[in-house]
Amino acid sequence: MARYLIEVPHEGTKEACERAVEYFLLTGSHFMTNADWGCDDGIHKAWFILDIDSKEAARSILPAEFRRTARIVSLRKFSMKDIRETIEMHAS
Repeated sequence: MARYLIEVPHEGTKEACERAVEYFLLTGSHFMTNADWGCDDGIHKAWFILDIDSKEAARSILPAEFRRTARIVSLRKFSMKDIRETIEMHAS
Protein backbone atom coordinates (compact mmCIF):
# COMPACT_ATOMS: atom_id res chain seq x y z
CA MET A 1 0.00 0.00 0.00
CA ALA A 2 1.27 3.48 -0.85
CA ARG A 3 1.51 6.43 1.52
CA TYR A 4 0.30 9.92 0.56
CA LEU A 5 0.34 13.40 2.02
CA ILE A 6 -2.99 15.03 1.28
CA GLU A 7 -3.02 18.85 1.20
CA VAL A 8 -6.42 20.51 0.95
CA PRO A 9 -6.55 24.29 0.48
CA HIS A 10 -9.52 26.53 1.15
CA GLU A 11 -10.18 30.25 0.95
CA GLY A 12 -8.81 32.49 3.68
CA THR A 13 -12.07 33.84 5.05
CA LYS A 14 -13.50 33.00 8.46
CA GLU A 15 -16.53 31.44 6.80
CA ALA A 16 -14.41 29.31 4.44
CA CYS A 17 -12.30 28.05 7.35
CA GLU A 18 -15.37 27.15 9.37
CA ARG A 19 -16.98 25.42 6.39
CA ALA A 20 -13.83 23.40 5.59
CA VAL A 21 -13.36 22.26 9.18
CA GLU A 22 -17.04 21.35 9.45
CA TYR A 23 -16.92 19.30 6.20
CA PHE A 24 -13.88 17.41 7.45
CA LEU A 25 -15.38 16.69 10.84
CA LEU A 26 -18.72 15.60 9.40
CA THR A 27 -17.08 12.98 7.18
CA GLY A 28 -16.37 10.88 10.27
CA SER A 29 -13.17 9.70 8.55
CA HIS A 30 -10.42 9.12 11.11
CA PHE A 31 -7.90 10.74 8.78
CA MET A 32 -9.95 13.84 8.05
CA THR A 33 -11.20 14.38 11.60
CA ASN A 34 -7.55 14.37 12.70
CA ALA A 35 -6.26 16.66 9.95
CA ASP A 36 -3.77 19.38 10.82
CA TRP A 37 -4.74 22.93 9.88
CA GLY A 38 -2.52 25.92 9.10
CA CYS A 39 -5.20 28.62 9.35
CA ASP A 40 -3.85 30.15 12.57
CA ASP A 41 -0.66 31.02 10.65
CA GLY A 42 -2.51 32.29 7.58
CA ILE A 43 -1.89 29.09 5.60
CA HIS A 44 -5.42 28.05 4.75
CA LYS A 45 -4.85 24.36 4.17
CA ALA A 46 -5.45 21.06 5.91
CA TRP A 47 -2.99 18.15 5.85
CA PHE A 48 -3.18 14.49 6.67
CA ILE A 49 -1.29 11.33 5.74
CA LEU A 50 -3.07 8.33 4.31
CA ASP A 51 -2.04 4.76 3.48
CA ILE A 52 -4.12 3.76 0.46
CA ASP A 53 -3.75 2.01 -2.89
CA SER A 54 -3.55 5.00 -5.25
CA LYS A 55 -3.78 8.76 -5.67
CA GLU A 56 -7.20 8.30 -7.22
CA ALA A 57 -8.39 6.34 -4.17
CA ALA A 58 -6.97 9.06 -1.91
CA ARG A 59 -8.79 11.78 -3.85
CA SER A 60 -12.05 9.82 -3.71
CA ILE A 61 -12.22 9.94 0.10
CA LEU A 62 -12.29 13.75 0.07
CA PRO A 63 -15.58 15.63 0.08
CA ALA A 64 -16.44 16.46 -3.55
CA GLU A 65 -16.01 20.19 -2.92
CA PHE A 66 -12.27 19.72 -2.19
CA ARG A 67 -11.25 17.03 -4.70
CA ARG A 68 -10.30 19.36 -7.55
CA THR A 69 -7.96 21.57 -5.52
CA ALA A 70 -6.39 18.94 -3.27
CA ARG A 71 -2.72 18.13 -3.75
CA ILE A 72 -1.79 14.50 -3.23
CA VAL A 73 1.91 13.74 -2.80
CA SER A 74 3.37 10.25 -2.82
CA LEU A 75 5.63 9.73 0.19
CA ARG A 76 8.65 7.46 0.46
CA LYS A 77 11.25 6.78 3.13
CA PHE A 78 14.87 6.23 2.13
CA SER A 79 17.52 4.13 3.80
CA MET A 80 21.28 4.28 3.43
CA LYS A 81 21.02 1.16 1.24
CA ASP A 82 18.68 3.05 -1.12
CA ILE A 83 21.21 5.87 -1.39
CA ARG A 84 24.13 3.51 -2.11
CA GLU A 85 22.12 1.71 -4.81
CA THR A 86 21.20 5.03 -6.43
CA ILE A 87 24.84 6.17 -6.41
CA GLU A 88 26.01 2.85 -7.89
CA MET A 89 23.31 2.95 -10.56
CA HIS A 90 24.37 6.44 -11.65
CA ALA A 91 28.08 5.59 -11.57
CA SER A 92 27.71 2.88 -14.23
